[in-house]
Amino acid sequence: MTLSSGTETSLSHIRAARDLMDLEYADDLDLDTLARRAGYSRFHFVRAFRATYGETPRAYLTRRRVERAKDLLRAANLSVTEVCFLVGFSSLGSFSARFSKLVGVSPREYRRQAVRRHGPPAIPGCYVMMWTRPHGSQGN
Repeated sequence: MTLSSGTETSLSHIRAARDLMDLEYADDLDLDTLARRAGYSRFHFVRAFRATYGETPRAYLTRRRVERAKDLLRAANLSVTEVCFLVGFSSLGSFSARFSKLVGVSPREYRRQAVRRHGPPAIPGCYVMMWTRPHGSQGN
Protein backbone atom coordinates (compact mmCIF):
# COMPACT_ATOMS: atom_id res chain seq x y z
CA MET A 1 0.00 0.00 0.00
CA THR A 2 1.36 3.42 -0.88
CA LEU A 3 0.58 6.58 0.99
CA SER A 4 -0.48 9.73 -0.77
CA SER A 5 1.66 12.83 -0.35
CA GLY A 6 -0.87 14.36 2.06
CA THR A 7 -0.98 11.22 4.18
CA GLU A 8 2.83 11.09 4.33
CA THR A 9 2.93 14.73 5.40
CA SER A 10 0.26 14.14 8.07
CA LEU A 11 2.13 11.11 9.35
CA SER A 12 5.40 13.02 9.57
CA HIS A 13 3.71 15.78 11.59
CA ILE A 14 2.12 13.30 13.97
CA ARG A 15 5.43 11.44 14.22
CA ALA A 16 7.15 14.72 15.17
CA ALA A 17 4.80 15.07 18.13
CA ARG A 18 5.37 11.43 19.12
CA ASP A 19 9.14 11.95 18.85
CA LEU A 20 8.81 14.94 21.17
CA MET A 21 7.06 12.70 23.71
CA ASP A 22 9.78 10.07 23.34
CA LEU A 23 12.58 12.58 23.88
CA GLU A 24 11.05 14.88 26.47
CA TYR A 25 8.72 12.46 28.29
CA ALA A 26 9.73 13.84 31.70
CA ASP A 27 8.75 17.41 30.79
CA ASP A 28 5.34 18.93 31.31
CA LEU A 29 4.01 18.18 27.82
CA ASP A 30 0.44 19.36 27.45
CA LEU A 31 -1.93 18.67 24.60
CA ASP A 32 -1.56 22.17 23.16
CA THR A 33 2.22 21.81 22.92
CA LEU A 34 1.94 18.44 21.19
CA ALA A 35 -0.77 19.62 18.80
CA ARG A 36 1.29 22.68 17.94
CA ARG A 37 4.28 20.45 17.16
CA ALA A 38 2.09 18.48 14.75
CA GLY A 39 0.53 21.61 13.29
CA TYR A 40 -3.02 20.61 14.28
CA SER A 41 -5.74 21.88 16.53
CA ARG A 42 -5.74 19.94 19.78
CA PHE A 43 -8.95 18.05 18.89
CA HIS A 44 -7.83 17.12 15.39
CA PHE A 45 -4.46 16.06 16.79
CA VAL A 46 -6.04 13.66 19.32
CA ARG A 47 -8.15 12.05 16.57
CA ALA A 48 -5.23 11.79 14.14
CA PHE A 49 -2.84 10.44 16.77
CA ARG A 50 -5.32 7.79 17.88
CA ALA A 51 -6.00 6.78 14.29
CA THR A 52 -2.25 6.48 13.65
CA TYR A 53 -1.02 4.85 16.88
CA GLY A 54 -4.14 3.23 18.34
CA GLU A 55 -4.11 5.24 21.57
CA THR A 56 -4.48 8.82 22.68
CA PRO A 57 -1.42 11.06 23.09
CA ARG A 58 -1.97 11.05 26.85
CA ALA A 59 -2.04 7.24 26.99
CA TYR A 60 1.10 7.06 24.82
CA LEU A 61 2.97 9.54 27.03
CA THR A 62 1.89 7.74 30.19
CA ARG A 63 3.02 4.39 28.76
CA ARG A 64 6.35 5.92 27.73
CA ARG A 65 6.88 7.30 31.23
CA VAL A 66 6.05 3.95 32.82
CA GLU A 67 8.48 2.17 30.47
CA ARG A 68 11.25 4.54 31.56
CA ALA A 69 10.24 4.10 35.22
CA LYS A 70 10.61 0.33 34.83
CA ASP A 71 14.15 0.85 33.53
CA LEU A 72 15.04 3.11 36.45
CA LEU A 73 13.46 0.82 39.05
CA ARG A 74 15.54 -2.09 37.72
CA ALA A 75 18.84 -0.31 37.16
CA ALA A 76 19.13 2.67 39.51
CA ASN A 77 19.26 2.92 43.25
CA LEU A 78 16.50 5.53 43.49
CA SER A 79 13.39 5.63 45.62
CA VAL A 80 10.01 5.10 43.99
CA THR A 81 9.25 8.76 44.69
CA GLU A 82 12.44 9.90 42.94
CA VAL A 83 11.61 7.72 39.93
CA CYS A 84 8.07 9.10 39.88
CA PHE A 85 9.25 12.68 39.50
CA LEU A 86 12.17 11.87 37.19
CA VAL A 87 9.87 10.35 34.58
CA GLY A 88 7.42 13.25 34.62
CA PHE A 89 4.64 12.36 37.02
CA SER A 90 3.63 15.11 39.43
CA SER A 91 1.92 12.84 41.96
CA LEU A 92 3.17 9.66 43.58
CA GLY A 93 -0.41 8.41 43.86
CA SER A 94 -1.16 8.82 40.16
CA PHE A 95 2.22 7.32 39.25
CA SER A 96 1.62 4.25 41.42
CA ALA A 97 -1.92 3.80 40.11
CA ARG A 98 -0.92 4.12 36.43
CA PHE A 99 2.15 1.93 36.91
CA SER A 100 0.13 -0.78 38.65
CA LYS A 101 -2.56 -0.71 35.97
CA LEU A 102 -0.07 -0.96 33.09
CA VAL A 103 2.47 -3.35 34.66
CA GLY A 104 0.26 -5.43 36.93
CA VAL A 105 2.20 -4.77 40.13
CA SER A 106 3.06 -1.67 42.14
CA PRO A 107 6.38 0.11 41.51
CA ARG A 108 7.63 -1.09 44.89
CA GLU A 109 6.73 -4.71 44.07
CA TYR A 110 8.26 -4.37 40.61
CA ARG A 111 11.54 -3.20 42.20
CA ARG A 112 11.41 -6.03 44.76
CA GLN A 113 10.97 -8.64 42.00
CA ALA A 114 13.80 -7.11 39.95
CA VAL A 115 16.15 -7.19 42.93
CA ARG A 116 15.21 -10.80 43.63
CA ARG A 117 15.98 -11.80 40.02
CA HIS A 118 19.00 -9.64 39.24
CA GLY A 119 20.39 -8.29 42.49
CA PRO A 120 20.40 -4.69 43.68
CA PRO A 121 20.39 -1.84 41.16
CA ALA A 122 23.82 -1.29 39.66
CA ILE A 123 23.65 2.47 39.12
CA PRO A 124 23.92 4.72 42.17
CA GLY A 125 21.03 7.15 42.37
CA CYS A 126 23.36 10.14 42.61
CA TYR A 127 24.68 9.41 39.09
CA VAL A 128 21.18 9.23 37.67
CA MET A 129 20.22 12.48 39.39
CA MET A 130 23.37 14.17 38.09
CA TRP A 131 22.76 13.10 34.49
CA THR A 132 19.06 13.95 34.43
CA ARG A 133 19.58 17.57 35.47
CA PRO A 134 19.67 20.24 32.76
CA HIS A 135 23.22 20.91 31.60
CA GLY A 136 22.85 24.47 30.33
CA SER A 137 25.60 27.05 30.41
CA GLN A 138 27.15 27.25 33.86
CA GLY A 139 27.97 30.96 33.75
CA ASN A 140 24.41 32.28 33.57
